[in-house]
Amino acid sequence: MTTFTAVQNISRRNVLKLFGAVGGGLALGASGLAWSPMAIAQEAIAQGKQAQLNIFIAIGEDNKVYLTCHRSEMGQGIRTGVPQVLADELEADWDQIVVVQGLADEEFGSQNTDGSRSIRKHYQKMRQMGATARSMLEQAAANQWQVSPSDVYAKAGKVHHKTNGKSLSFGELAIAASALPTPALDSVTLKPASKFTHIGKSPTIVDMDDMLNGQAEYGFDVKVAGMVHASITRPPVLGSDVATLDDSAARQVAGVLDVIQIPISKGAPLFQPLGGVAVIATNSWSALQGRKALNITWTESANSQYDSDADLAELVKRVGEPGTVIRQLGDSVTDWSDDNSLSVVYTVPYLTHAMMEPPAAAASVTKDGCELWASTQTPQSTQKNVAGVLGLKDEQVKVNVTLLGGGFGRKSKPDFSAEAAWLSQKIAKPVKLLWSREDEIQNGYYHAISAQHYQAKLDGNKAPTALLARTGFPSISSTFAEGVDMPSAGELDLGFSDMPFNLSQIQLESVKATAHSRIGWMRSVCNIQHGFGVGSFVDELAVNAGKPCINMWRELLGKPRQEKLENQVVKYGNYGETLEDFPIDIGRYLGVINAVEKAMAKQPKIKANQGWGFAVHRSFVSYVAVATLVEMDGDKLKVLKSIAAIDAGTVVNPDRVHSQTEGAIIFGLSLAMMGEISYKDGKVEQSNFHNYPLLRIGQSPEIETIIVESDAKPAGVGEPGVPPVAPSLTNAIFAASGKRYRDLPLSKVLKM
Repeated sequence: MTTFTAVQNISRRNVLKLFGAVGGGLALGASGLAWSPMAIAQEAIAQGKQAQLNIFIAIGEDNKVYLTCHRSEMGQGIRTGVPQVLADELEADWDQIVVVQGLADEEFGSQNTDGSRSIRKHYQKMRQMGATARSMLEQAAANQWQVSPSDVYAKAGKVHHKTNGKSLSFGELAIAASALPTPALDSVTLKPASKFTHIGKSPTIVDMDDMLNGQAEYGFDVKVAGMVHASITRPPVLGSDVATLDDSAARQVAGVLDVIQIPISKGAPLFQPLGGVAVIATNSWSALQGRKALNITWTESANSQYDSDADLAELVKRVGEPGTVIRQLGDSVTDWSDDNSLSVVYTVPYLTHAMMEPPAAAASVTKDGCELWASTQTPQSTQKNVAGVLGLKDEQVKVNVTLLGGGFGRKSKPDFSAEAAWLSQKIAKPVKLLWSREDEIQNGYYHAISAQHYQAKLDGNKAPTALLARTGFPSISSTFAEGVDMPSAGELDLGFSDMPFNLSQIQLESVKATAHSRIGWMRSVCNIQHGFGVGSFVDELAVNAGKPCINMWRELLGKPRQEKLENQVVKYGNYGETLEDFPIDIGRYLGVINAVEKAMAKQPKIKANQGWGFAVHRSFVSYVAVATLVEMDGDKLKVLKSIAAIDAGTVVNPDRVHSQTEGAIIFGLSLAMMGEISYKDGKVEQSNFHNYPLLRIGQSPEIETIIVESDAKPAGVGEPGVPPVAPSLTNAIFAASGKRYRDLPLSKVLKM
């Protein structure tokens, strides 16, 4: 039976402690350390050599194989996926693997667990590191047997002689292997896919037992010796500050130790603390009760009169007027008329992450530095930002990463860790800071409000021949620089500038939008609104032409080809990948469309008040098509069935891909049906799940997911399933009822 240790955090200098802790003795620990590529890497780095790629693997004489996962686990299974790739090329025995959580360390490369890139960006490196270690073990065995390395092979935690039946375990070879030079990465031979032993399999995730028995440690579970608890009332309007404070009642609450005013940040929000008033107490309940007893008045700010309804109306007006051209194919259309065109506008409100576990961090600041425990998606950014707030060097901040009870991009903003660290430094004690649900919904980093205009020129058969589209939303860049009022190129690339339609005239524009809150990235980012707009508009074109939506998609996409977007103004970012490695492949669009169409054909005949909707979208270099079946009873909506097909290239863990796609459907339905953050007088109106609801079990449809087999490079998985969900839903509602809804959420006009 496979067993795993609980979450462990480790730095290179702590390898000895790790081996000592789990290996059973100092001798074993010391000898194990001698083999550790982590230690080799540390020494090499100190000598100016570059051996960083081996800091992920360590092997003990007890045959335990320690594989470091440098990414954050928030339910997506990355603490299983990364070790699967390492173990495959290493030829490790899965039952001997111990997964170690990496601390913040630039030697790991990027540790930002967002952008659906953990496997996409590290697949090749992990394979090379596993192969490097395997090669050293095979060489050590060959030396001992006085044979050529070509006479031996590694398999399931041992190195075997090809002819005489002898074998040595990895643990028996560890010391000898440690004395060998590390082969160059390019010199190692990687397996063909047909020989994979762990890649493509679906082992139970390594944290499953701890999650089920309550031993898994999340940010909310952290306990630090001598710690106190903090709860913060933050400014209700971005930019406002404490005008008056009466904390006399709060200080009378049993357990309250202190009340501290936190200064507001200057300039752009960045990841700085928002300011406000913190109540420090011996326990979290007293901190919360003391906070309720605070009597605070706030100053006015530039955002105090902000109204999101009025802002959305202004955005709708702006996307109806000429904007800044960001992509131009062919000449601009000059002969628009009602007779030969179709023109519509779609809107999406502010949205928030609403993950199960709100932000949480514990910090202990001493004269020597700061140690943090946080449910963070980005330990390196946490390290740098906390160091900046405290006036320390980066290396003086140690970041321990706990499991995350969901993230969706919120926990890649380390403001909550900066708050905990600032308070710990202020009172010279370890501080644990927990955000409440209300804190998160009212003081988060929000997915931007948006409006989009789509206009198509039609021929005599109502087939589109030209497209004009505009998008407007406050930019994420406004969180990092004052005065930004236009979407960035990177945001426009997300499902807008890369529309792959086979038309001779395409003109895409962006318009101005001012930010009034902290704008941040959320699962699938701008693909949310662009996927909704494009997916809805294609269906409207199909209805107008009297064709099935799937057929209109096929006509707009054209024949299989790789779309280059050349000589069209746009400089497409392609999610940080080259178009050579990850082309915009029309054939793969058609592949997921065909897969969903085939699955739909197997479904029972629908009833009179039911309808299917369809949409397809490429994001994070993956392709996902979604079909949704709904039933309408007057204004009551019931979602009956969702079918999703995903082409994410080479898949490491199919079970995780199915799971992430299922989660994306639930996430996308929640947003489309009920998600809305609104502002009045500069304040968020929602506060908890009663007025920012998520999809409940009784509202959830039957879900079928399909993985389209592919030998392409691994692509994103966590986010690509979200964008096509909303348009497939609204298209289904039109099919069932004849009513078109272009403004989300649907709960404004329908019952759920």
